[in-house]
Amino acid sequence: MELLIITGMSGAGKSLCVKYFEDIGYFCVDNLPPSLIPKFAEVTLQGKSPIEKIALIIDIRGGAMFLDLIPALLTLDEMDIKYKILFLDASDAVLVKRFKESRRMHPLSQDGRLIEGIKQEREILKPMKEKADYIIDTSSLSPRQLKEAIVEHFVEGKLFKGIIINIVSFGFKYGIPIDGDLVFDVRFIPNPYYIPELKPMTGMEPDVIEYVMGFTESRTFLNKLVDMVNFLLPLYVKEGKSQLVIGIGCTGGKHRSVTIANKLYDRLKRKGVSAVIEHRDIDRDDKGV
Repeated sequence: MELLIITGMSGAGKSLCVKYFEDIGYFCVDNLPPSLIPKFAEVTLQGKSPIEKIALIIDIRGGAMFLDLIPALLTLDEMDIKYKILFLDASDAVLVKRFKESRRMHPLSQDGRLIEGIKQEREILKPMKEKADYIIDTSSLSPRQLKEAIVEHFVEGKLFKGIIINIVSFGFKYGIPIDGDLVFDVRFIPNPYYIPELKPMTGMEPDVIEYVMGFTESRTFLNKLVDMVNFLLPLYVKEGKSQLVIGIGCTGGKHRSVTIANKLYDRLKRKGVSAVIEHRDIDRDDKGV
């Protein structure tokens, strides 16, 4: 039996996780009282048709019962029942934004400010985050990207390196991604915008890709970028970083940045690195350069 405990900050995406884990074959139980986990695992193992993959979503909604989670996990250890822990996190600013947009009340802010409830929850969950086998920061992940990250982590045959790479192509004229950890400017590459037949296209199309990658400097830059990212990944993992946002920017975010971002994504995926990609400005108006 493969037992996964899913926990984390309220508003970090646990409800979406239930749907995604069901999609990849997990039997999901939401908000099970932690004290019942050992008995649930025991009954499941003894069933006539054992369930192979189980995900239990346990969070602060259980109130004081949540404090039973650590003792329950210690009981599983004593029973020699193997389990993994997935912790979903997000920045305070993102959590505040999500709660305000959904108009939901934070479980710990019934009589106080939202930010105080978030801080209190973060402190309560600190031991679980330290104990977690996987940490996914959903601050900059769309629902689709969260699902891709889950697939990368938990579908058999996928390789997880301990960190998720989020590659974002963008246009400098629309601003640098505020959550970018590493930002690279590819405006040194000749611009397809000035080639009439390429101007209306994007970096997703073969003619633009051929043009952009037809320059020695483009290929050399890509090779050096891949080498640097591969060098940095284990160092970031060692320091406890679970997500790295790499921004690739050109002027408008339609041609050069899209091409290079896709090439970087493909190269990392071939090496088994967990990566998702977003072309932030590809559909923006392209007037001007």
